[in-house]
Amino acid sequence: MYIIFLMIAISVTVAACFLGAFLWAVRSGQYDDDYTPAVRMLFENDTAQQDTARQQKKGDKLYPEAKT
Repeated sequence: MYIIFLMIAISVTVAACFLGAFLWAVRSGQYDDDYTPAVRMLFENDTAQQDTARQQKKGDKLYPEAKT
């Protein structure tokens, strides 16, 4: 019978830890923007193209074909 009370106490402690982590995430702004991730794949990814062009201009070792 003692083990049941011990398991209940442990489960309540774990649940309180998860609740605390969730409240911390909400207060720190983790869930502020829930619309953008859903439509992010619909937009052009200009920053990746700009980064690639910048790396190619530098003649980086990652893009050896960019050397002229």
